[in-house]
Parts: sequence; structure tokens; C-alpha cells
Amino acid sequence: MIKSKWMLGSVAMAATLLLSACGGEDSSESLGEINLAYVEWDTEVASTHVVAHVLEDMGYDVTLTPLDNAIMWEAVSKGEADAMVAGWLPATHAAQLEKYGADLEDLGANLEGAKIGLVVPSYMDVNSIEDLSDEAKKTITGIEPGAGIMSASENALKEYSNLEGWTLQSASSGAMTVALDQAIKNNEEIIVTGWSPHWKFASYDLKYLEDPKGIYGGAENIHTFAHKGLAEDHAEAYKVLDAFSWTVEDMEEVMLDIQDGTSPKEAAEKWVKDNSELVESWKK
Repeated sequence: MIKSKWMLGSVAMAATLLLSACGGEDSSESLGEINLAYVEWDTEVASTHVVAHVLEDMGYDVTLTPLDNAIMWEAVSKGEADAMVAGWLPATHAAQLEKYGADLEDLGANLEGAKIGLVVPSYMDVNSIEDLSDEAKKTITGIEPGAGIMSASENALKEYSNLEGWTLQSASSGAMTVALDQAIKNNEEIIVTGWSPHWKFASYDLKYLEDPKGIYGGAENIHTFAHKGLAEDHAEAYKVLDAFSWTVEDMEEVMLDIQDGTSPKEAAEKWVKDNSELVESWKK
């Protein structure tokens, strides 16, 4: 009887050791660390969290690092961050591309049909930048200093003679949308630096002001950039970043969920789950 108990105990111990050994080879072991840099604009919060969720599902340890626009480009160019999906071209980030492009790998557009410009509520009786006179107390409500759209707006103040004496007010993108919301609720005049895709176009009745001088450029595409060497360091992550591509409607779906109170992580997870076929195509 004692011998039988000893044998049973030995078998149980062996089984435990075998399971432990199998556990040590678990496929959930990390594939490595990936650092994604981004600017805290609604568009980039959405896209970066979606890509991060896909990479995490694959087994990468992903860090998301919010940075000022210029610092984001510099960080990726120096390899301090691995990649970003937030390069607006050809106009918005032209200066950053010229400065840091030699040390970056452009993986192409992940979204086509973006746009920037000056935006007003549709109830305002103005349709062109050239029509502006003294609306909104001669103030344009902007976003973070150093953003490409802010540089374009500073140029607009110089190029449009009717904007002499106007002020470009810096703020965060969040503060800009709060100011827009308050103005619309009070039926007040407001002019903001705007871009699309953005949830505000689904939430409010807005229009872009015509830009006869072409200061804000035409259609924009959002590009993915990686530091040189990422393909060798993390081939599978590079493959996903290179293939990542979605539509304006896709991005706005995630942005609207976030605006309605869903966390960026949960909104990204929901979108990835609902679009599994597209996501799988990025991995091939």
C-alpha cells in the first residue's frame, strides 16, 4: 500500500514537471518590445491604439509614447521610438519630412483622403478665407504650437491681406474642440484649425473655408514611418506596420467611440474584433 502511494506520487510529480516544461515553451512568450510614438490628436490616438492592439495580440510588448509633433519625428528618426502612423503628407508635415526623412523609412500611406484647413460652423455667413473680415473677434482657435496646421495657419495670416491684425490662438486639440462645442451651443462665431477625418464633422454641421491661395494644400495622406533597421529587428511587426491601411470611415468609427466615452484601448479592441478579416490581411 505504501509502495502504491509512492508510485502514484511519483507519477503525479512527473506529470507536474511535464506540464511545467510545456508551459516554459508557451507561445505567449513576448516577441519583443515595440515603441510607437504619436501626437495626441484624435486621429492619431485612434490609429496608434489600433496598431498597438494588433501587435499586442501577436505577442509584442507595446509602449505608446505621446510626444510633441516635431519630437515624434525626431524620436523615430533616432530609433528612440520604433515607428509612428502619423505622418501627414505632402503638405502638413513637409518640413519635418525634409528635416528627418533621410533617417526614416516611409512605409507609405495608411489612410488616403485626409484634409486640413480653417473650419467654421455652417451657420456662419462666410465661405472663403478671403471673405473673412472681423468674425470671431479676428481670432482663429488653433491647436498645439509646432503642429503642421499651425504653421500653415501662420502662413495664411501673412498671405491673406484681409487677415492683417488677426490672431492665431494656440491651444490643445482637446481645448479647441471644447471651444467649438461651446460656440455652437451658443450660436456664436468661431473659426478653428480643422482636419479630417475627425469626429467633429459627424457631431456638428461644419464646413471648410475655401482656400484660393492653396495655403493648406490639397488632399492629404497619412503615412507610416519606421526607423531604419526595424525590418531586421522585428520582422513581423514591420510587416504589420507596412501593410496597415484603413479608410476614413474606419478611423472615424474608432474616434466616435472614444468621443462617446469608450477608452482608446477598448475602442481599438472593438474595431479590431469587428474587422478581423482586414486585420489578418495586414499580417500576411
